[in-house]
This record gives sequence, structure tokens and C-alpha cells, in this order.
Amino acid sequence: MRVSLVAAGVVAAAGALLGAAAVPAGAATSGAATSGSVSANPTGTVSADGTVTLSGTYRCSSPADPGPVFVASTVRTGSVGHGIGGTSATCDGAEHTWVNRENPSSEPPVKAGPATIEVTLFQLNLRTGLPLPVIFATDRHGLDLRATD
Repeated sequence: MRVSLVAAGVVAAAGALLGAAAVPAGAATSGAATSGSVSANPTGTVSADGTVTLSGTYRCSSPADPGPVFVASTVRTGSVGHGIGGTSATCDGAEHTWVNRENPSSEPPVKAGPATIEVTLFQLNLRTGLPLPVIFATDRHGLDLRATD
């Protein structure tokens, strides 16, 4: 399931407000209300048409507050970041895999080679009526983007 553009915008705003981009490479953080972890595989793919595929694992417990939970990812090449889809998360304490796939329309296009991946496990908390992002965990590290046919 893909995260809507609104939800993706909320993730970007949450990252800016909460400093998710300032998390050291390879570090994970957890929210106080819900325990969680998220990780990204060290390799991803980019197809000839520009579709980027990223994957990894996550784990979270059932949140105390209502609202959907997502795994969102960004790939950075140089100083440019591209949001790469989102996956609906199941918070049941078990480890799950996630795969995000997107053909970013922003320039410059994503190409094979070294990059950085940032992945965030977050909930859109609906308690106040306005969906507010609550970040459960983040991961950021180097990524090897490989070309596919």
C-alpha cells in the first residue's frame, strides 16, 4: 500500500521538525509511547525507467493512540532527496519486511551508484483530529543502488 502524497508531506515535515535527518548514520531511535525498530537493506535497485526499490525490516508494538503506522523511505544522491513510497505497517511485536517502490518525478533522476537511505517508522496519531506524525524509529546509512534491466 502506498502512502498518499499528504502523508508523505507529513513525514517530511515531521522529519524537519523532529530532526530525523540529524540521526547519526546507522542509528535507530524509538518513541516513548511505542517501542519500535526499523532497518534498511544496504542495497537497492533502480530500473531503466527510474523506478527505485528499497527494502528492509521493522518491528513495533501496538500503539496506545489511534492512527495508521507506516514505513517511509528517502534515497539521497548528493544533496538531493527523493521520497520512495511508503508501506502500511503492522504493529504486533513481530518482525516484518517492508518494500517501497517509486519512480520519483523530481530532477535530477536517481541513478545507480552510491547513495544514502533514510527510513522512518511512524504513526499518524489521530487523537487530536489532525493527523500528527509520531516517529517510532529511524535508520540512515549508505546504500548501493544497483541497476536492473
